[in-house]
Amino acid sequence: MSFCEEWDVTYQQGSQMSVWPWSDLVSLVMRYARPLSKEFRVLELGCGAGANIRFFRELGVQYYGIEGSSHIVEQLKKRFPELENQLVAGDFTKELFFEGDFDLIVDRSSLTHNPTIDIRECLNMAFDKMKSGAKFIGIDWFSMEHSDRHKGRPVDDDYTYTDFSEGQFSGIGKVHFSDAEHLKDVFKRFNILHLEQKIYQRVIPKTELKFASWNLVAEKMS
Repeated sequence: MSFCEEWDVTYQQGSQMSVWPWSDLVSLVMRYARPLSKEFRVLELGCGAGANIRFFRELGVQYYGIEGSSHIVEQLKKRFPELENQLVAGDFTKELFFEGDFDLIVDRSSLTHNPTIDIRECLNMAFDKMKSGAKFIGIDWFSMEHSDRHKGRPVDDDYTYTDFSEGQFSGIGKVHFSDAEHLKDVFKRFNILHLEQKIYQRVIPKTELKFASWNLVAEKMS
């Protein structure tokens, strides 16, 4: 049973099937959290269709992943049988499932599909599961500057929207949008090492879409 039915349907329909590692994640991992041994432990929140798994497997680290769609997790276990016991279908805002602490926790645009209260809860659990000096890397946490925000309606809090009429977020449930001060607040237990906003708008062919998101690196201080 999937805790997130919208994403289960999305994957069953063959959408959002990214299988190549995200370049921003690769860059920030190698800059701020380069693994130093095979004992290095990585937890990915929302591993999706496995875009980042091969990257971490090539680094020779111990990889663990949590994903809300049971359908895609079963597909991943077939592709990566060696990770049978290291991939879980579940709600990472309620439980992080695996024993032991991690050197790195990563999230590419997954936690940002939850309301503020659940994001805070997940980050508190992540903090408690991280070793001293461990890093949290977040990629593409949607920005309040994203033009499609206005195509949804507010729900739960001032930063979370749902029921998008059209566009990038149509049919995928809740989407959380942040500004810099909000991110600093939800990561207040951490030391933020890197925070950047990306804003893209295509000129040719012209589009009204303005994609805007945040990348961040946060460290657990001892």
